[in-house]
Amino acid sequence: MEPGGGHGRALPSVSHVRVDGGGRAHESGRETEAWEHAYPADELMPLTCRGRVRGQEPSRGDVDDALGKFSLTLIDSLDTLVVLNKTKEFEDAVRKVLRDVNLDNDVVVSVFETNIRVLGGLLGGHSLAIMLKEKGEYMQWYNDELLQMAKQLGYKLLPAFNTTSGLPYPRINLKFGIRKPEARTGTETDTCTACAGTLILEFAALSRFTGATIFEEYARKALDFLWEKRQRSSNLVGVTINIHTGDWVRKDSGVGAGIDSYYEYLLKAYVLLGDDSFLERFNTHYDAIMRYISQPPLLLDVHIHKPMLNARTWMDALLAFFPGLQVLKGDIRPAIETHEMLYQVIKKHNFLPEAFTTDFRVHWAQHPLRPEFAESTYFLYKATGDPYYLEVGKTLIENLNKYARVPCGFAAMKDVRTGSHEDRMDSFFLAEMFKYLYLLFADKEDIIFDIEDYIFTTEAHLLPLWLSTTNQSISKKNTTTEYIELDDSNFDWTCPNTQILFPNDPLYAQSIREPLKNVVDKSCPRGIIRVREESFRSGAKPPLRARDFMATNPEHLEILKKMGVSLIHLKDGRVQLVQHAIQAASSIDAEDGLRFMQEMIELSSQQQKEQQLPPRAVQIVSHPFFGRVVLTAGPAQFGLDLSKHKETRGFVASSKPYNGCSELTNPEAVMGKIALIQRGQCMFAEKARNIQNAGAIGGIVIDDNEGSSSDTAPLFQMAGDGKDTDDIKIPMLFLFSKEGSIILDAIREYEEVEVLLSDKAKDRDPEMENEEQPSSETDSQDQSTEQITSNSQEVDLVDQESSEESSLHSHPESLSPTDTDNAASVSPSKQNSDPLENYETLSLDGECTDLDNQLQEQSETEEDSNPNVSWGKKVQPIDSILADWNEDIEAFEMMDKDEL
Repeated sequence: MEPGGGHGRALPSVSHVRVDGGGRAHESGRETEAWEHAYPADELMPLTCRGRVRGQEPSRGDVDDALGKFSLTLIDSLDTLVVLNKTKEFEDAVRKVLRDVNLDNDVVVSVFETNIRVLGGLLGGHSLAIMLKEKGEYMQWYNDELLQMAKQLGYKLLPAFNTTSGLPYPRINLKFGIRKPEARTGTETDTCTACAGTLILEFAALSRFTGATIFEEYARKALDFLWEKRQRSSNLVGVTINIHTGDWVRKDSGVGAGIDSYYEYLLKAYVLLGDDSFLERFNTHYDAIMRYISQPPLLLDVHIHKPMLNARTWMDALLAFFPGLQVLKGDIRPAIETHEMLYQVIKKHNFLPEAFTTDFRVHWAQHPLRPEFAESTYFLYKATGDPYYLEVGKTLIENLNKYARVPCGFAAMKDVRTGSHEDRMDSFFLAEMFKYLYLLFADKEDIIFDIEDYIFTTEAHLLPLWLSTTNQSISKKNTTTEYIELDDSNFDWTCPNTQILFPNDPLYAQSIREPLKNVVDKSCPRGIIRVREESFRSGAKPPLRARDFMATNPEHLEILKKMGVSLIHLKDGRVQLVQHAIQAASSIDAEDGLRFMQEMIELSSQQQKEQQLPPRAVQIVSHPFFGRVVLTAGPAQFGLDLSKHKETRGFVASSKPYNGCSELTNPEAVMGKIALIQRGQCMFAEKARNIQNAGAIGGIVIDDNEGSSSDTAPLFQMAGDGKDTDDIKIPMLFLFSKEGSIILDAIREYEEVEVLLSDKAKDRDPEMENEEQPSSETDSQDQSTEQITSNSQEVDLVDQESSEESSLHSHPESLSPTDTDNAASVSPSKQNSDPLENYETLSLDGECTDLDNQLQEQSETEEDSNPNVSWGKKVQPIDSILADWNEDIEAFEMMDKDEL
């Protein structure tokens, strides 16, 4: 489901995979001992070369719920070692787990993450440990110790299921359980569908291995409840559900974040356990997915009760697993189409952004080294035997080595457009990404066991298929009700198929891919919305789109009236849009009106974002970094614009005085160099003028707030001093304390440090790197990403240093960014040139709300962003159509609270 960290044995470079001309996988032998930096912490922080220990680093919110002080990465990557034929290292790692790992910690953890990563990791390790023991060379001392740890952990998770529905609480305290005062959890009411529906493989395996049936019974009960709560007319499930009442909290549905692995586990539970009811449920859901969500090559979220209505105009990266699941099902054509579309996005941005729009613009720019696309690539190659997918895998490996590899491991991308890094390497990177990429290139003789005898969990842990005939004492209480046999010839293809599916037509996959080769460059129309079949049949025109609307067009105004949208001209020249669903001519027109308003809000928000300055990059290019470390930097509203001019490269030097607020006393030290200055005590522009007068070619302002980091705080956009700043000719960038300390530490260790100031990461210096490491040709970098302002940024004019500073907010962990809109008053004569310039207000159901206030600033202390729209009071339903309409509004209201 995700990718991962680096703390146990030296995994970040144990498997530095390279590919020879024949397509075979090899290990390069570049072995860095990451455990020296991180063990026994849960994860490796690859930029600062230390372990991430919960409570010792600034909180990242829900992301930290995966950390339980149980050496997460070590456990999560146990079976990866065996796949890589590192059996001696595996044996050592198992001894470390048994010796050092404690599961009785006073820590609140995610039930979902702990299940798939830790319980799954222990079971996967146990599965391969007994396999090696049977072979007779390794693990002869092993006596089910990992299984006993897994059982202990399973019992610690069971109190989470103490709900009337059988759905588990989302979090649990490993030491104190649920709802005790010292547990600090147990008050939650909602959980995601995937969180409750991704338990059956691990829990059933634990029951089958140990004979303790309680685990499988609890997981089955949770799946039974989700199935019963599906929307009966569409056969879809929502994203989040109330664990006590069973009411859907989020009524949008897709195959990405929040739902993804629920579908995956239905099909895999049938494969592992042989229970036909799981297959029947999966087939029912799959039919609905292909009927409503699949819009080839796209997969777009819809509303469960109105599945012909799209819930959003963007897709998240987690849906990249779905082509692999389609391969397991045997539905190859749509798998090839969606995979190819995703690959074209990757070729444009080097990595798959956390979210991207239907016309393939970056929506959320982060990339935490997720493995889902590599997973689907592996399964498509297994199904087709097409060497094209080896080339895809080669591209993934080259991009990882070129853009993500840093001295202590692999760093997540903070922004795929600038190439800046985040001090993060999740455990799933080693558990999944390394495993799938190695298996993609490995020949059968490269693997010491038969991989076909196992099934992959969502975290790529390996469970043996022989569990289906072991300890079958579970009574099948989950008989699928109201199951209707579906007319789908693909339903026969429901088991893993190890044969080439197209032996007589090797060009089959290519023929499907070819029409999609330029899909990203040509781009799909914005906001793809399905037009009703009856509209096409009647010859009716498609609904009015927000991007086409002109307030001076009488026909457009008539369409708005039909959709229940009123247009009000304000005295200052701005225009106000208000929607009353009850005033629409019909329920279909009301849907069109809701869609029009949502599009108008998104386009207005996007226009405002395009006026912001994007983040910049500070890249350390000198020995021993050679461009591997890229720091996210805040831009300045004055000085040299790095997006329009060539980057600035030079050695760094600290200014004296360090705050740069007066004439420098060491001009000879900063002459021709990039000056380091501390934030505070004067305006940014004044600092810039002082270092420029001393001969500096650029400046880096380092935050004086010790411990501040772009990982947890919004980036600053440095403003001028209210005067003319045209005299400032040098580039100026801002670094938080943590990023700045990386440069300062490098100066202390290596004395001379050279950096590159740019709008995005540039090529690494191959000549300098080759002098040190002549074999590392793949570490040269050529990145050509778009210069688009991140949708996870907002401008905030709140003064944090002086009245002249503004801040560029970036929320790296919240995958539901809030937007601001600084709507300007313009003349109505401009309406024809831009449909958005003149609009101040968009509102639904009769309550007018200024756009400036609709798209609210997100407080750093809030876990969820505010909704993008104040929808006002709901209209009281006059019939069943209007009752459904209110559910539409609720769904859209919750839409921007989605966190991946």
